[in-house]
Amino acid sequence: MEYQVPQFIEVEDKIFGPFTLKQFIYVAGGVGLCAIVLLYLPLWLGIIIALPVGALTAALAFYKINNKPFVEIMEAAFNYYIGDRLYLWKKDRNAVVDAPVAVKPADPAKLGLTQSRLKDLAWSLDIKDNQNNGA
Repeated sequence: MEYQVPQFIEVEDKIFGPFTLKQFIYVAGGVGLCAIVLLYLPLWLGIIIALPVGALTAALAFYKINNKPFVEIMEAAFNYYIGDRLYLWKKDRNAVVDAPVAVKPADPAKLGLTQSRLKDLAWSLDIKDNQNNGA
């Protein structure tokens, strides 16, 4: 039995012509606010206020950054500026830097390796290395 699997589940439906519901709400709200500002304020002040409102409306409705809607970017920026920050690094001017410690190589006798066993291991590594380089 075959089932149809939805293919494009991340694509929003176009409800109002070429606009999705969110885009339509942003555009309708922005156009309405610009109309109110232009009707009730002097023309020069209305234009000064309406231009940023129109730009914000267009950005909210259509602009995406890294395939994320602009409203999510604004929310992240708001939370970043309002939220607390935790700084962990502080430079201490009186800090003394320890000198590097020399590490002694391990004693082969403590590892259970005898001289003949070391030679056998070195010989087998040389043989495997030569076989890998020749291939």
